[in-house]
Amino acid sequence: MDKKVEVSILWQIYGKLLTEKQYQIIDNYYNKDYSLSEISENEGITRQAVRDIIKKGEKKLFEYEEKLLFMKKTINQEKLVENILSQLNKIQKDSSDKKVNNILEEIRKELNCLV
Repeated sequence: MDKKVEVSILWQIYGKLLTEKQYQIIDNYYNKDYSLSEISENEGITRQAVRDIIKKGEKKLFEYEEKLLFMKKTINQEKLVENILSQLNKIQKDSSDKKVNNILEEIRKELNCLV
């Protein structure tokens, strides 16, 4: 997974555990695509300070994920649901029983709500 995408996802999951400044600067850098110069100008700090805040925030986000594994569990759950939906499609395709097809359709709707 691309680092930008990974940090952005981790920010969504764990961002509120960061300091307000880390939260805002990482949001600006990864989600709003601001440059270090733009952020430093907006915050009234040096580019180096912005870079340091980003690096420390990233480190915390990865530490939280290492301990709590929310992103990993979510990705695994999404893969599992996709696999189940694929299997349901195969069963439904091969089944001519309307009652079974209706039940499978209801299950599909429930699973789609999870992803």
